[in-house]
Amino acid sequence: MALVGKQFPNLNVDAMNEMGDTFKVNVLEEAKNNNKKVLLFWYPKDFTFVCPTELHAFQAALAEFEKRNTIVIGASCDTPEVHFAWLNTPKDNGGIEGVTYPILADSNRNLASTLGILDITNETYNEETGVVTVEGDNVTYRATYIIDEEGNVQHESINNMPLGRNVGEYLRLIDALTHVQEKGEVCPANWEEGKDAMNANRDGVASYLAAHAN
Repeated sequence: MALVGKQFPNLNVDAMNEMGDTFKVNVLEEAKNNNKKVLLFWYPKDFTFVCPTELHAFQAALAEFEKRNTIVIGASCDTPEVHFAWLNTPKDNGGIEGVTYPILADSNRNLASTLGILDITNETYNEETGVVTVEGDNVTYRATYIIDEEGNVQHESINNMPLGRNVGEYLRLIDALTHVQEKGEVCPANWEEGKDAMNANRDGVASYLAAHAN
């Protein structure tokens, strides 16, 4: 079920930071209480392959997100202790040492289940034993959410496991959202900061298309 246009779920989740502190994070409250946007990205597993490249890419762009009044939060279903071990593993050994934003440890899968982003197929229930079994790793796909200052989801996307994200696209989307909020205009295809936007009416699209015919 799509969450775009809806409030992000109001749930507290364990998190870990590079200092080894375990604490609770409520993504909805982070947005609303701090009057900031939130970029929340999920990845399948610690100590894997595509995942550390993404965590380092978001870290490298952290200052750009902060300039845009945006909090970055990573997330997976690993435990806080595994997060901390990975945070203490050097980059040249496949680790994420140097990552400073919080990482959710949704080990009970409460939030991931609510979002519907777990790799689960063919769930079966055994009536005799009462046991539910599933196929799949029961970890999250590469889901990404942009949440506005009111706690509303403005963007969600889900990549399959092998497909790494383009961090620059999320900066572009946040720029577009900010432009809409501040200017009241809408952002056409391939819009980037500094390019023309348009009014959301017939005259607006006509004049935009006429000016960008080529």
